[in-house]
This record gives sequence, structure tokens and C-alpha cells, in this order.
Amino acid sequence: MKIAYISTYPPRECGIATFNFNLMRAINANFTNRKITDSGFVVALTDSEKIDEYEYPEEVKYVIRQNSQKDYIRAANYINNSTVDACILEHEFGIYGGESGIYILPLLNRIEKPLISILHTVLREPSYVQRIIIRELAEQSSKIIVMSRRAVEFLTTIYDVPVEKIQIIEHGVPDVEAPADNPVKSLSQFKNHRVLLTFGLLSRGKGLETVVKALPRIVEKHPEAMYVVLGNTHPGVIKNSGEEYRDHLKSLANQLGVAKNLSFINQFVEENELVNYLTACDIYVTPYLNEAQITSGTLSYAVGAGAAVVSTPYWHATELLADNRGRLFDFKDSDELADIIIELLDQERILNELKTNAYEYGLGLRWPVIGAEYIKVAQQASQNHDFSDKILRNSIVDPEILPKFSLTHVIRLTDDTGIVQHAKYGIPNLKEGYCLDDNARALIMALMAYQRNKSREAFELLPVYLSYIHYMQREDGNFRNFLSFNRDYLDEVGSEDSFGRTIWALGHLIDCAASHSYREFALELFHRSVPHFKNLVHLRGMANTLIGISLYLKAIPTDEGMMNELVNLTKPLLAAYEKTRSDDWEWFEDKMTYDNAILPLALLYSAELTGNEKAREIAMTTMGFLDKLTLSGGYLSPVGNEGWYHRGGEFPLYDQQAIETMAMVLMNFQAYELFRKPEYIEKMFLCYKWFLGENSMRAPLYDHETKGCCDGLLPTGINRNQGAESTLAYLISHLTVLKAFELEYEYNKFGQRMEIC
Repeated sequence: MKIAYISTYPPRECGIATFNFNLMRAINANFTNRKITDSGFVVALTDSEKIDEYEYPEEVKYVIRQNSQKDYIRAANYINNSTVDACILEHEFGIYGGESGIYILPLLNRIEKPLISILHTVLREPSYVQRIIIRELAEQSSKIIVMSRRAVEFLTTIYDVPVEKIQIIEHGVPDVEAPADNPVKSLSQFKNHRVLLTFGLLSRGKGLETVVKALPRIVEKHPEAMYVVLGNTHPGVIKNSGEEYRDHLKSLANQLGVAKNLSFINQFVEENELVNYLTACDIYVTPYLNEAQITSGTLSYAVGAGAAVVSTPYWHATELLADNRGRLFDFKDSDELADIIIELLDQERILNELKTNAYEYGLGLRWPVIGAEYIKVAQQASQNHDFSDKILRNSIVDPEILPKFSLTHVIRLTDDTGIVQHAKYGIPNLKEGYCLDDNARALIMALMAYQRNKSREAFELLPVYLSYIHYMQREDGNFRNFLSFNRDYLDEVGSEDSFGRTIWALGHLIDCAASHSYREFALELFHRSVPHFKNLVHLRGMANTLIGISLYLKAIPTDEGMMNELVNLTKPLLAAYEKTRSDDWEWFEDKMTYDNAILPLALLYSAELTGNEKAREIAMTTMGFLDKLTLSGGYLSPVGNEGWYHRGGEFPLYDQQAIETMAMVLMNFQAYELFRKPEYIEKMFLCYKWFLGENSMRAPLYDHETKGCCDGLLPTGINRNQGAESTLAYLISHLTVLKAFELEYEYNKFGQRMEIC
């Protein structure tokens, strides 16, 4: 069996790097006459922008720069093209790039080999993004490995991971015995001393000051006691604070009069040498400051070496030191620690009993034993793996994955004035007030929701949004856009985009006739705005207005004046395309900016009513161009707002916005309505799944808790704010997908009725 390992790796100084180094050799030790490179290879995470920053050993075949998103995708391709049977991924939020290590998600989704993920941290109170990452890890992994029962509890109750996907394999320990003549005992810090030892990278949070504060009482009873701190200061701490923490501990010891009883060995020691230290000490102490530690490698090593361990009751310690394999004291309680250490130093029998119990338990933690367990897991994963299931799951049109439709967040954002423009996370940001764009979208969404099932909630929202539109219409028929929270106008004339979206919303209301009085009101507002149609100069303002006129004409097809308006607004779109197009650029402008699919969508509407074949042809051509740019990866990756996409330039991946996705959904739905080809349903659904995590970041933007939608995908992760624009874009897309499924059923394409949530 050959395995690809994704992890940090020596010579990088990192606990997970050491763990993976040992795991690879533990697995290899279970096979005879095999070189380490025969067992597989390592994909190493580096914290440097330079791939060759570390002099990696020969088993490292690929390097991922932590903050380079492209490296993750290339690494997945490298693994897929290799001959490995399975992949083992070490997970800790801090070793991967992006917010909480979110850059790992695209790699996870692309790996075609069976995946086993080892979680070194399982948080009891994860952030939104951290919860997403762990859930996706569980979804993509054949097995999730943790090292404690508490981790299993958290995964099942907090992250909703199925218990059958989880397996406990404890942290491995060195398969070595202490030498009969231990050289460490001859060191000045150990010779003629009763040694208390702590090992690991130094940083605040390790709680070493608790031991220093306990020293005066310990030394009073046992003046030969020596507290030895073995290990370098954490590289990140060195970079930011230097040796401030080590100096603080020295100063504290000096103040307490125990400076001669505190010794630092400022070096990183290899595994065999560490065992010598652990077996040479009298008591090993882990005085961490809080319970939130699922796994501690140093604690496992101490138990495996048969040390007498005294520890604070963090999660891993309470499990590993149970059954009299160690002693616990409360966090920051130096007096209780002093009592326990004095008792153990006074009573050799009790001290030796702890050591014996730890040693015997540690025999089952030796690395070859642990390696054999991982081999079994990898073999089972390889035998049961069927990548075709993963492909199918990510490609078929499946209404079962749709969240239940909910207006909860829209109602939260809406007051008696209208829908609030922005939010901080899921909370309305009243300071930003309101805008016409969002209230027009909200009117469209509420109308769609009411049309679907005569929702009373949706119907009651209609007058709020219609009233806002009325309030923002000027005497001359044009519209303002922005309104403060205290209802003061913030502009004189709004943008052409906001004008066009409002005409779209009014046209939709006129077409669907949700209420006769509302329809009459909409007709009045619509007709007052008509004189401004001829003044539009921007393509997106024209396109949105064109869609509104088309909806109006579906309700009132005999209005020849409005048909002329439709024809006149179509001409500039056609002319823009003809002016700009070339063999390698089938678009309306020299750059693709925002809300791009609105342009071909508008031409589809126009072609349907006018019969203009040129409009239909250009709509289909530009749709194909847009598909090629944004769907070629098998998921939607819309044009990012960071610089936009200029002809001949580099395609901007981020900042991806929800309105781009909504426009793609609506465009494909309209194409389906015109041509009845199921391929448009599939494309529409593929675009919709952007909201649910089928995107370049592999992170869902829809929040199942708030029922809102995050504002976009940033280079570092998710924009967690859930404003009106993104939430309405999601809900309009959701309702469009539901309508499409029902239409497809009516045309009997699926062969069986679908239950729609």
C-alpha cells in the first residue's frame, strides 16, 4: 500500500510535522524491507513564499505554499495522477491558508483518492467558517481520525458528523526504551536533583508560570527540586515577541527566590533524546491554562515513556491520565500543584505506581502499533472507495439538497420603511439605511414566493417594498436610490442600475397580478417612469429596464408604444456587441464587470417578444462565452470584482458576488423556458450550487442558522456579512430553481415526480 501524506513536515519545527514524520515511518515499519519512499510520498505545507525554503528529505515530492491557492489545486492533481492507494491529511486550522485554513477545501473536493483525515484540533465553539471546514472534511473523507473520546462527542453533537465515520486512534509514542546508562542524568540540571520537567515550544498559554509559583513551597520541603523547561520558543512568538515569555519566567523565579531551581534547556531535541529526558525526570508537568486541548503530543510521549505525569485537567489529560496513570490539578492552582508534587516526592511508592501504570498503557501507543491501525483504516477506505459516487453527487440535478425556503432573514432585515441595505454578520446594520436596488429585488422575491404557494408572509411584505419604491419616485418619474434610517433622502437621482431594477420589479408585479390594487399602483409608477427610458446610456441599466418592459408586455401585449420601447432598448445592446466582438472575445464591452449574465438574459427576453433572430443569436453566443469563462471548472466561478476581467487580461477569481450567481441562474432558466432543453436546467442548478459550496473556495455562503446568505467570496474566505443583496440573490435563485424543477416535471423530462422542499 502506498499513501500520500498532506501535512507540515520536518525540518519545519511543528508538532504536526513531527507527528506525520513518525506516522509515515510507523506505517512503513509494518512492512519488511521497504524504503520510506516505497510507502508513498509527502505533500508538505510550507509557511514560506519560497518552495525551497526548507531542505526537505526525499519523500517530500510536492510543496504547497500556505497562502497560494493555486498550489492546493495543483497538489490535488499531483496526488490524483500518482499511484498511491489512499491519502492521509493532517488537519489543524493554522497550517492551511485563508481564514481558519479555508484554502484546504478546494483540494479536498478535487482529491479522487480515498481520504483519511486526522483532526488534531476539534473546537467546542467553532466559528462559522471552522464549522464549514470540519463538515466538509467529514463529507469528503472515508474516515475521520481523532485521538480522544471528547473529540468524538464534539464531532457528532456540534458538527453533525455521523459517528460511523469517526475512529479513535490515540497519539503514537516512540518505540524505544530508556538506556541503562541514561546520559541525561549526568547533566548538571539533573544530577543530584529531583527534576520536574516540561517539554515543548514555549509560548504564553502553556501555563509554565503556575509551576514557577509552586516552586517556593516545593523547594521549602525539597530544596533539591529543579524545574527544567526543555524546548525552543515557538517561531511565531520569536518573530513577534522575541524571548519575552522566557524572560518573564526568569524574572518571576527571581522575585520568588527560586531562580536557582529553574533551568532552561533552549533547544529542540530529537525523539530518542527526548525519551532520555522523560525517563530521567521524576515528574513531568503539563500546566496548560484551559481545558480546550483535544490532543497533546507531549503528554502522550510522557505517558509512553512511563513518566509520572501531573497535569491540569484539559480534555486530553483527563482521558489519558485516567485509571491512576497520572494526577490532575486545577488550572492556575499553584498551591494544589505544590501539594501533589510534594506528596509524590515524599512517597516513592505512589510515584513509582504512576510510572508503572503509564508505561504499561504506553506499550499500546508505540508507533508500530499505531501504524498498523492506520494501515487497516487505509485498506478499508481503498476497498470501499468509489470516486464515481463523488462525481455523481456533485453533478446531478438533485432537489434533495435544497435547503427549506425561508423568509426569516428577509423579515429580520425588513421594517416598516423597507429592507435594510446591509448587515453585520446576520444582524441588520441600521446605520447604512436603505436602497432602491434592494427593495426592488425584495419586491421581485416576495412576488415569486407568493406565486409559488400563496405565502401569507410574502404577501404581507409586498406593500412595504412597493411603498418604498413609491417614496423614492420623484415628481418627474425618475427615482432616488438611497435613504437614511431616519428616512432622509441621500441622493437626488439614483443610478441607472437601480432605475432598471425597479422597472423590472414593477413589470413583474404587473405581470403576475398578485393583487389588483397593487397592480394598478405598479402601473401608475411604471408609466410615470417611461419618459426616462430614452435617457439610459449604460448597458446594465438598459438590460434591467428591458426585462421589466418584457414582463409588462406579457401582461399587456397590445401596448404598441411599449413594444417600441422594447425594440429601441434592444438596439444599443446589439450595437455594443457588434462593435466589441472578435474571434476570441464574444462580449458587449472590452471588460466583464458585474451582473454580467443580465445582458444575454435581457436579449433572451427581447427575442421572445420581438422575434428578433439577431438578438437571439447574440444572446446564445454571449451565453456560451460566459459559460466558457465561468463554468469550465465544473462549478460556477463568476468574474471577481477585484479589478474585473479585461480583454487580454487575467481572470479575477475574487471578490465573487451573489448577484452574479443570481443572474446566471435566471439566464439559464429563461433559456430553458424558450428552448426546453434540460441542459439549461443542469447549468442553472450548477450555478445555484455556488451558494451551497460548489465554488472555487468550496465553502457554502447560505447560512442554515440565520437563513441569510453571506455577501461573497474573498481571497481569504467568506464575507460573513449577510446583507439584503446577497440574501435576496440567493432566495430569487432558490425560487427559480424550484420553478424550473416543476416545469421540467410538467414536461415529463425526469420521469418521476420530485418532492420539492
